[in-house]
Amino acid sequence: MDIEPLSKKIFDKAVSLGITEIHLNFSGGNDEGYVNVNLVDEYNQEFAEEIEKWVWETYDYSGAGDGSDYGDDVIYDLKNKKASVSSWYTARTEGDTDNTDLEVSE
Repeated sequence: MDIEPLSKKIFDKAVSLGITEIHLNFSGGNDEGYVNVNLVDEYNQEFAEEIEKWVWETYDYSGAGDGSDYGDDVIYDLKNKKASVSSWYTARTEGDTDNTDLEVSE
């Protein structure tokens, strides 16, 4: 996933509210994309909703998949003027196998 530039309007408003980081936690896997917006140091529900609207206008995140959960976490570090992204996914892991004699009931 590519990190999209943060809009100046959102940057300026976040800084004026004392927000130091904006976290976008994307998730998908069942043909629907979701995002959870987290604001560090000052939470403002109305502003988080404004950011979410901007996210869907800016990012193309369909959430398409085979039913296995996956996601991408984008962090805009406003204090240090850095941005980062990390991806995650779920994978099948085989556990222990138990063997026993086959029993047949009548």
